[in-house]
Amino acid sequence: MVPIKEKLKKIRLLLLDVDGVLTDGKIIYDDQGFETKFFNVKDGVGIRLLIKCGLEVGIITGRISRVVQHRCANLGIKKVYQGASNKVAIFKKIIEECALSEEEVAYIGDDLPDLSLFDLVGVPIAVADAHELVRKKARIVTNAEGGKGAVREACEILLKAQGLWDEVIASFYHNT
Repeated sequence: MVPIKEKLKKIRLLLLDVDGVLTDGKIIYDDQGFETKFFNVKDGVGIRLLIKCGLEVGIITGRISRVVQHRCANLGIKKVYQGASNKVAIFKKIIEECALSEEEVAYIGDDLPDLSLFDLVGVPIAVADAHELVRKKARIVTNAEGGKGAVREACEILLKAQGLWDEVIASFYHNT
């Protein structure tokens, strides 16, 4: 088996589920039927750092939500696929469009619908509070739970493995 650090060095695209990964899994509706989700600002910083360093970030989620569209626009995530009943088909479309191999993709998931992608991607990542089967299939399990910094943690792991972390940190000291 290839060491995880070697696999992480090859990653060019990080794909994310939303509910339970970028959020804590709660979906809140008001009495008018408007949906609200809570996102962690640290996850957002991690995503922006990846993008700044030249990695791509995308979303594949089974639900459709305008809140997700707004959050992705705010973070600069251009590959947003909502209402994905077949995550594998969307995944194959994305890697073809980006001219990537499966091993150049990492995916963060939390629940059973994510298992199909875990068998395909180079680095499957589970959040700490993911379903037991998802955690067992993952190559990395974050210490943080979904919506509570798990994405940020995964972003830092990627940046460190690719030798970009010191440059990222230096940019905060030198405003570059």
